[in-house]
Amino acid sequence: MINTDIITTFAQNYHTTMKKVSYFIAAAALCAACDNSPKFHVEGAIEGAQDSTLYLEAATLDGLIKLDSVKLGANGEFSLKADAPVGCPDFYILRIADKYINLSIDSTETVTVKASYDKMTTDYTVEGSENCQKIKEISLLQQKVQKRLVEIETNQNMYPGDILDSIQNIIENYKENIKVNYIYQDPSKAYAYYAVCQSLTDARGSFMLFNPVSDRKDVKVYASVATSWDANYPDAKRTEQLCNMAIKGMDNTATPKQTVLEVDEGKIEETSIIDVNLPDINSKLHSIKSLKGKVVMLDFTVFGAKESAQRTRLLREIYNKYKDRGFTIYQVSLDDDIHFWKTSVEHLPWTCVHETDGAATRLYGVQDLPTYFLINKNNEIVGRDVLLGGSLEEEIQKLL
Repeated sequence: MINTDIITTFAQNYHTTMKKVSYFIAAAALCAACDNSPKFHVEGAIEGAQDSTLYLEAATLDGLIKLDSVKLGANGEFSLKADAPVGCPDFYILRIADKYINLSIDSTETVTVKASYDKMTTDYTVEGSENCQKIKEISLLQQKVQKRLVEIETNQNMYPGDILDSIQNIIENYKENIKVNYIYQDPSKAYAYYAVCQSLTDARGSFMLFNPVSDRKDVKVYASVATSWDANYPDAKRTEQLCNMAIKGMDNTATPKQTVLEVDEGKIEETSIIDVNLPDINSKLHSIKSLKGKVVMLDFTVFGAKESAQRTRLLREIYNKYKDRGFTIYQVSLDDDIHFWKTSVEHLPWTCVHETDGAATRLYGVQDLPTYFLINKNNEIVGRDVLLGGSLEEEIQKLL
């Protein structure tokens, strides 16, 4: 005999369940209909990548964010989409594993990309966006230069000095090409932003092609993009980043204003310091301006000089005597033999950094070594070794 209560209960539960399913389907359809935000599309084909997952990611100032993905079939065709950028052009990455293609999107355009998986990063076609085409050109030039730098650095038949000169020439020529053909053509473009923010890598590590902080010529290039973006996209976070870096660079590289102060020993020049960031033996960067609040001896020297050992002992005595009262030393080495320099300064208690391109030396007008400057607690230069009337210790005591 059939239990009718069970059948009734089942029917009621089924009816309730179907009502819930219908509700969720209707809600999902409503949400989809309500998503009217403008989209951009990236489509095309990646050959030789069957069963691989292709990702579309946003390259934000805070890192990568996944926007869309698709598992590729035998023909490699794909179609991806995401919300169009608001306020300014933005940057994206099309990626499979560690192979990627850089893109930039202005609005709701459709960009078509075709490539083979094995050469995805180095050989692809892109249509539908001038910015994407220019970024491709810059990326390929960058890869070519990077490969050339590695070849030179590993060339056993070249002298160290020749290697350094060759690397510098390659970088300068590349910078000139990028400035003339990709930045100054129209600094407001997304590809100009991409060009000015790119990095290279050499034996010392990664570095920005255009130094926005302490190289006066590079700061001008950086500022040209910042000014154009500020005019076109004043509320964008990328514009804020550009402008902050450009302002900092202009401040660091500005010609210092000079005044003359009366002191007991006579007259000495006083200037605001020009900041530099140089690496220590562990490649950590140190800024002179970060020492504000201390009396600083900015010392340019060469540890390979025969009198260096005796001079270092004298400096150590002075440092030990006044360090607890707020005195310190920022010592810039210009030794050609970096290994020797690292060994020489390994146990010194003050800030020891190294310079290879001579930029800081030129900024401070150093012609003879050793040369030192005294900097007061307000980050102002108040004396130079050839200008000081009394002994070094007497001048330090006046500033403490």
